Amino acid sequence: MRMQDVVDEAVAGTPGVRWSIFITPVGGGMPAGLRAEHDADRRLRTASIGKILLLAETARQIEDGILDPAEPLRRDPALAVADSGLWQHLAVDVLPVADVAVLVAAVSDNYATNVLLERIGLNRVSEMTASLGLRDTSLNDRVRASRAPDDPRTLSNGTARELAGLMSRIALGELVTPGVSRRLDAWLATNVDLSMVAAGFHLDPLAHHEDPATPDRGRRLRNKTGTDGGIRADVGYLSADATLVYAVLANWDAKTLDATGAVMDAMRTTGLALRRAG
Repeated sequence: MRMQDVVDEAVAGTPGVRWSIFITPVGGGMPAGLRAEHDADRRLRTASIGKILLLAETARQIEDGILDPAEPLRRDPALAVADSGLWQHLAVDVLPVADVAVLVAAVSDNYATNVLLERIGLNRVSEMTASLGLRDTSLNDRVRASRAPDDPRTLSNGTARELAGLMSRIALGELVTPGVSRRLDAWLATNVDLSMVAAGFHLDPLAHHEDPATPDRGRRLRNKTGTDGGIRADVGYLSADATLVYAVLANWDAKTLDATGAVMDAMRTTGLALRRAG
């Protein structure tokens, strides 16, 4: 079955869900039939996916010598937020910038995100985003337990085409500079959430970040996920002999539709099809 047929079936099987999907080989070496898309330019809410932009700007500042990766960052109770993350459960109040970035990449740590964003500056992240030519992809705010009427409506937005392009640049070492790409790539390698598209790749969620020379099961994965009420999103790249980039975003009205199970099944089926085809 062509990858496009798999995507079409996923969309058809989830009525009421808005999808933005873009899957493509990059750099050659993979069958053209793996390319697929659905409303790839549709702008959707992407939850924690926007944290990639914060990490990219952090990597840029470190590589440019503006930011010391060893600079200590202190937890600020005013920035505390629960849900995803480990720092809220740890005893240590101070961590270096580089460790805070790892927490963001590995477990989408909300507290670490807010502390790092306070240091980096949302305006700097926005400038980085614009410099990358991203028009419909953005980090809009810090993480909040609830959103007041004057707050940005959602943490981040994006389109599958732009986010797949972002992951492609990371995979090819072309995001800002090779050094920025390598640093960001190393952080993303620690991500433990392989519950969505990446579930189909059958990798070890806790140990697929080993030396690229010996990737798990012959494949190297880098990805970031986003989860919130009515949102599931997974963007990443999978490399073996060649590289496949994907961005699969789903939104629905969680107040009127219980689509979580169907969306997760569709994402995992898509990942399984990618593993078999690639």
